[in-house]
Amino acid sequence: MNTSPRAVVESMFAAFEAKDLAAALVTVSTDTLWIHHGTQKMPSVRFEGKHGAEQFFQTSFNTMKIDYFRPLAFIEQGDKVVVLGEESYTMDGIDGKLTNKWVQVYTVTNGLISKMEEFATSADPASYIIVK
Repeated sequence: MNTSPRAVVESMFAAFEAKDLAAALVTVSTDTLWIHHGTQKMPSVRFEGKHGAEQFFQTSFNTMKIDYFRPLAFIEQGDKVVVLGEESYTMDGIDGKLTNKWVQVYTVTNGLISKMEEFATSADPASYIIVK
């Protein structure tokens, strides 16, 4: 059965929402690489290999209280899936609510996520300089 790259990413999102570690890990390759490029409030982190992905999911499941996680748009081209979204959560060790807008770029190889890069901002939209 040939599963589309988007279906693989959506399956991972469903596992993420359900906090189902085993189902999430089924969607990633052994040599997967997950890179979070950081925000104004979160550090940049690389999660290498399946064990790194496991640490990513466990950290998310055990230290974050998610108010919402919303994938808003999917763009699929070949083995790449680009997802635009937003989220709001609190996290152990960080004061206050974190609200981010993000772009996640997934590479799906042989039906498994081989790479994910997230580019996000936690800047308050009210803080943007407006140029007219």
